[in-house]
Amino acid sequence: MYENRFSRWMSWADHTDLLEGGCPGVYVIARSDRDLAGGRFAWAKHVIYVGMTNSHTGLNGRLYKFDKTIRGGEGHGGAQRVHHKHPNYQRLAPQLFVAVARFPCDTRSGLPCDLRVLGEVARFEYLCLAEFAERFNRLPQFNDKARSPKHGKTARGRTKALPGRRPTR
Repeated sequence: MYENRFSRWMSWADHTDLLEGGCPGVYVIARSDRDLAGGRFAWAKHVIYVGMTNSHTGLNGRLYKFDKTIRGGEGHGGAQRVHHKHPNYQRLAPQLFVAVARFPCDTRSGLPCDLRVLGEVARFEYLCLAEFAERFNRLPQFNDKARSPKHGKTARGRTKALPGRRPTR
């Protein structure tokens, strides 16, 4: 059911090729040494993150923020967790693949039909996370905030002590 909604896997270097305009949706990022590009989407242990966007910039804008953050910038919490574990973008990027589920609508209209679609996006993200958790008995690595900190920060924004380091304010 969920698999049919997603595009085929695309290499991270080509992720902007599968996007059209500001369409909201859900995206799944996988990390693999095997080339997944062009393959049909399927749930697998190599899925590291599931995310969504209802922004007017759509999937294009959200994946841009993800890319900017894994390069060492700011702006995407899940990507900060990825960058914390994999700080070398040049080594990481060739191992990343993305598939998207688009939900066409006008994010700015405020019309009931578009609001319902935006609600479907949020619901679909949670359904995808539940599907992954059911299959693998865990969340994707970088959706699991307890297992994958971002820059050693706590939920309140203070840096927590990492092994061999003192906490900072």
